[in-house]
Amino acid sequence: MFASSGMSRRAALSALVATPAMAASLKPAEADSVPGVALRPSCTLTPASIPGPFYFDPKLQRSDITEGQPGVPLRMRFVVMEAATCTPASGARVDVWHTRADGNYSGYPGQGDQRNVDTSGKTFMRGTQIADARGEAMFRSIYPGWYPGRTVHVHFKIIIGEKDLLTGQMYFPDALSQYIFANVGAYRRKASRNTFNGNDSLALSDTTRGGFCDIKEEADHYLATLIVGVNRTAATVMDNSPAPPIQPRAIVPGIDPAKQRNG
Repeated sequence: MFASSGMSRRAALSALVATPAMAASLKPAEADSVPGVALRPSCTLTPASIPGPFYFDPKLQRSDITEGQPGVPLRMRFVVMEAATCTPASGARVDVWHTRADGNYSGYPGQGDQRNVDTSGKTFMRGTQIADARGEAMFRSIYPGWYPGRTVHVHFKIIIGEKDLLTGQMYFPDALSQYIFANVGAYRRKASRNTFNGNDSLALSDTTRGGFCDIKEEADHYLATLIVGVNRTAATVMDNSPAPPIQPRAIVPGIDPAKQRNG
């Protein structure tokens, strides 16, 4: 793609903060066929996970959740299915929240590797969509960053009517994450990533691999698809799963510090 200009792949990726739409065409070959990320049968219940301490409802029904934050363009496609009947859960509410490229969540103090970044009042990387007749809800975002103690993930919540049916996490291929973090300027940090899919207790507790997305390259973005199976009559809760690693994060107002976990 850059042979005619002499620009190297590394140099091109370094420029993606200014031109994020170019990112999708620069995926490493080893990320094309990562085991364990194929789509699951739509009748399978998706495993629950903890919401972590950084969920709030910004009451923003929107498809684009980036708010201009830099990073590699990502579209997230959630397909919500009723596991009992294998039919689309039309009208299901899908909430998502995740970090921006530097690993910070919006809306809370004590973010960043030094816990000195305050994002209070911000709402980037958060939003709500309503599933259509096919059970689909789409979001425009950027590839999530990382923070100590957790592998790369996106939080999601499925609500039907007034019932909070499922809180889960979407996981990504480590090979693709590592390539992006090493080559795209918005993701570069002095700190070293220490947690991957293979040593993250929450990812490991997903023994069905139901939270691992199918991700593919499109013309100007990555497309991550996750089929989410829910039970309309009973909420799916996290049961007998290992606790996530404890990391020294900021104390979130209004939440019992003894109950706060990395999310």
